[in-house]
Amino acid sequence: MNTRAIALSARLRSELSDLAQIVERAQTLLKKAVEQDEDYYDGVALNLHSFYTGTERILEEIAKAIDGSVPEGAGWHRDLLMQMSAELSTIRPAVISHKTRHCLDEYRGLRHIVRDIYTFNLKPSRRFG
Repeated sequence: MNTRAIALSARLRSELSDLAQIVERAQTLLKKAVEQDEDYYDGVALNLHSFYTGTERILEEIAKAIDGSVPEGAGWHRDLLMQMSAELSTIRPAVISHKTRHCLDEYRGLRHIVRDIYTFNLKPSRRFG
């Protein structure tokens, strides 16, 4: 394995470890929101936003290092998911399945909502994943 691949692998392992902590926090906050206080939904939304952003960083790293290109333009977030769900025959297999791509696209939508509205407008009944 070459030095670039080793460095990429180390960065991805670190990011995955951080994502595991974010998922755990979101689950804890969701449980508190359901059992105790609806205000915890704000924390759940923020952690799910962080989960998607971290996942996107991982996919972007793979696109840069292995594919040699990252989508650009207004729809680059969606295009990145498409790129990562496609097999590049002589370069790499698909990084994520089509099912995972659709799931992540839901989180991408939540990311947009969290960034663009006040948290009191979030709808806790909306389920992602």
